[in-house]
Amino acid sequence: MVFIFRILSRLPLRAVHALGALLGRLIYLLSPTYRRHVRENLAQAGIDPALRGAVAAESGKQMLELARIWLRPLEEANALVVEVVGRDCLDAALAEGRGVLFLTPHLGCFEITAQYLSSFGDITVLYRPPKSAAAQELIQTGRKRARLHLAPADLSGVRALIKALKKGQMVGMLPDQAPKTGEGVWLDFFGRPAYTMTLAARLSETGATTLLTWGERLPQGRGYRIHFQPLTPPLSGTTQERAQQINHAVEALVRQCPAQYLWGYNRYKRPRGAEAPPQS
Repeated sequence: MVFIFRILSRLPLRAVHALGALLGRLIYLLSPTYRRHVRENLAQAGIDPALRGAVAAESGKQMLELARIWLRPLEEANALVVEVVGRDCLDAALAEGRGVLFLTPHLGCFEITAQYLSSFGDITVLYRPPKSAAAQELIQTGRKRARLHLAPADLSGVRALIKALKKGQMVGMLPDQAPKTGEGVWLDFFGRPAYTMTLAARLSETGATTLLTWGERLPQGRGYRIHFQPLTPPLSGTTQERAQQINHAVEALVRQCPAQYLWGYNRYKRPRGAEAPPQS
């Protein structure tokens, strides 16, 4: 895997995305399970099913573009960001100096955002260590930059996130990642109960500024357009109420560019040992 990624990292982004689109469509054709998840999730969200081909292609791009982002110098990775929308929101949040929580869903290129943000200061990103040693080595090699720190999805990682926010630093996480049993609650997501993490909501209660961000993948490998925006209205209420508000905010983001959401992700799975979802 590392060898293949090193080869891909030397190719222009346009070539990487072209290969990724082919790979994504091939996986869609060959994997009944993946195909079923894409179709069911699109239908659940009320998204045009005609997008499934584009969804498969964009998912393939997401897999292979990691090589171009992780295994090149940070300056080269950040040079792929050709436009920033909402830069004023980012500057204002950083100027407040009370820590910034970036919520980055599985939309577009969610790897480029942390790389880009590390050029502004220290950022700690929550991640779930893979079972494969080779994959773990690749993640450590690619994600860990001088000011980009990794926090495992366990108690030590949560402490690292809280510590970073208290120091006025940045924290990034995927709010639509299915949590482990005991780390979430069943909340509405596109009209269906989804086991939803409460950590993002809890971190928002620390007083940190919370922003939504995502990296839009531009056509023909032209690079990325990064979006920053506040949650409107701001998060409020109990932890569970905040978690539900985050779900709805993610839905609104996804509808901006539905083809680039990771619809093949089994977002509605029931973690082993978790209570059954409520009947809708």
